[in-house]
Amino acid sequence: MKRVMALLMALLIGLPAYASTQKKVLMIIAPENFRDEELFRTKGVLESCGAKVVVASTRLGIAHGMLGGTYMVEKKYTDVNWDEFSAIVLVGGSGATIFWSDPLIQRMIKSAYEKGKIVAAICLSPVTLAMTGILKGKKATCWPGVGWRLSKYGAIYTGKGVVVSGRIVTAAGPYYADEFGRAICRLLGYR
Repeated sequence: MKRVMALLMALLIGLPAYASTQKKVLMIIAPENFRDEELFRTKGVLESCGAKVVVASTRLGIAHGMLGGTYMVEKKYTDVNWDEFSAIVLVGGSGATIFWSDPLIQRMIKSAYEKGKIVAAICLSPVTLAMTGILKGKKATCWPGVGWRLSKYGAIYTGKGVVVSGRIVTAAGPYYADEFGRAICRLLGYR
């Protein structure tokens, strides 16, 4: 209701009030084998709470989901200004393991976290967060088969569906995509 009123007031008096309150979220997917629900359902939840979502990957063009979904990627994660975003979200799926051996994205994620951004990852992607060191000593979750990898990098693996540790949100997989999105929305200040 507050967003509707802000939009109406902006239209009536000609101020860009709504645009200034809209938070931007960068979602990063693998170009092959991202997990469909973790992109589409999480993105839908984020947009329904009022966030503007930008999806990026390692390359431009059509990205392919594990279940046959596709997404036309128009931004490479290296070509966007991460400072413009309030949250960085890593989508999982088997393709997300490419980020485990990508020191550039790991440095960018760590820098974003150090600058006060919300950082979130689902399924296999929390391993990427763990590899940056930002999960050390923090509770986190991921796809059950790789929970040991979180522990290896100093995280406290919980095995829960969704875990919020300060500005970090982790989720166990596609069944938790909606809850994952709602947790990010709450950290962004949306209700």
